Amino acid sequence: MTIPRLRGAALATVALVAAGSAVAPDAAGAAPGNPGAPRYSAGAASVHDPYFPEQGNGGYDVQHYDLTFSYDPATRLMDATATITAVATQDLDRFNLDFRGPEVSSVTVNGHAHDFTREGQELIVTPRPKLKTGQTFTVVVKYAGVPGPITDPDGSIEGWVPTDDGVFVAGEPQGAPAWLPTNDHPTDKATFRFTAKVPERLTAVGNGQLLSRETRDGWTTFVWDSTEPMATYLATITIGNFEVTESTTPSGIPVYVAVDPRLVAGSAAAVAQIPKMIDFFSTKFGPYPFASTGAIIDRAPNVGYALETQTKPIFSSTASVGTMAHELAHQWYGDSVSPERWSDIWLNEGFATYAQWMYTEYNGGASVSQTFNSSSNYGRAASSSFWQTVLADPGPVEMFSSIPYNRGAMTLHALRGKVGDDTFFRILREWAASNRYRHASTADFIAMAERESGQDLDAFFDVWLYQKGKPTTW
Repeated sequence: MTIPRLRGAALATVALVAAGSAVAPDAAGAAPGNPGAPRYSAGAASVHDPYFPEQGNGGYDVQHYDLTFSYDPATRLMDATATITAVATQDLDRFNLDFRGPEVSSVTVNGHAHDFTREGQELIVTPRPKLKTGQTFTVVVKYAGVPGPITDPDGSIEGWVPTDDGVFVAGEPQGAPAWLPTNDHPTDKATFRFTAKVPERLTAVGNGQLLSRETRDGWTTFVWDSTEPMATYLATITIGNFEVTESTTPSGIPVYVAVDPRLVAGSAAAVAQIPKMIDFFSTKFGPYPFASTGAIIDRAPNVGYALETQTKPIFSSTASVGTMAHELAHQWYGDSVSPERWSDIWLNEGFATYAQWMYTEYNGGASVSQTFNSSSNYGRAASSSFWQTVLADPGPVEMFSSIPYNRGAMTLHALRGKVGDDTFFRILREWAASNRYRHASTADFIAMAERESGQDLDAFFDVWLYQKGKPTTW
């Protein structure tokens, strides 16, 4: 994500639903009084990420989301059916989905209607018959109403954000449940398909490839298919009045760009360089990880940032060349390789910021070393508050401040100086290749850097990632 979101309002947390079965198991996991009964329990109501303790769920692994909906910006009404295919990772007599969206009218599991309740952001489902470990199951959730935005700890908004001609849909770090029932954490990736029916004057733009577009009776239905695994926070189906252009990069990757007509002129330079950026980053980081690329440039003045939504970064205002480079670099670092916990956010933002510095140099601007040493980065005084946050654990309020971005990028540049260019870029390429479509942690990156360099880097990373204060030697 960029621009760093320097805001300070706190988010009131939603009560966490405790993980426990409707009939408490005994020590062996069987129902009391019936020791031969199957072992069933509730899936956990959280993955226990310290930054967002209500986020994610346990007991199953989502394989695919399929959302069919209609949306009219004039009334802001959404009428939706979400079909979720998942595999049970334990025997389940109850499981949760993250959902803060409109009123739910029904929930079925494998075609059978089931009881459900809602508590905070938890949609709690009680399947009958119960689910067995390894079983593939399908959940269908029907809902309708007016979805809306979610406010983050730093005061910024995300989720389903209405605009003057449609809706801006961004999900980092917790916005997806505003409009889609999910297992909302980067550790559970899935494929996605969106079928969006909107008034015919509008365009709906989603992740992946456009499979079809059909207009009938004043409405147009768009079908978007994202075939590579994606974290829920990277999903979008943004709606508005857009000028659409389609092309390919020199290496043959399809490019789909949708721009609000009011922003076309101001964004032209950034849009024109998308193919050049993709090919440049491919030479540095390895093959582009997805089947298509592009951008969504919308006018959402209350949002104030851009986000690396998978295959099509989304911008809430005019896109600059630097910001475009940042968001496209995220396709490798943040999208294909996602953070294991939100405290690992520097692996997203530091990498994308460093890639932005690299592209600036490649494009004829300041060198990476000049940017590193500038007054916005290492040139800051040692007394600056910029150095007083632990980079590897910035906290939910600071996770989108300049600290993970700029200090993360500086950490990479310092690592480059320590191990040398050849080893450094081998580390970056291997990081993208070995973790493709997966999630990984800071500890994983340190281990890879040591393995690829043959050096003990514990002291180096301790200074840059785990200590407060301005590093002076490395």
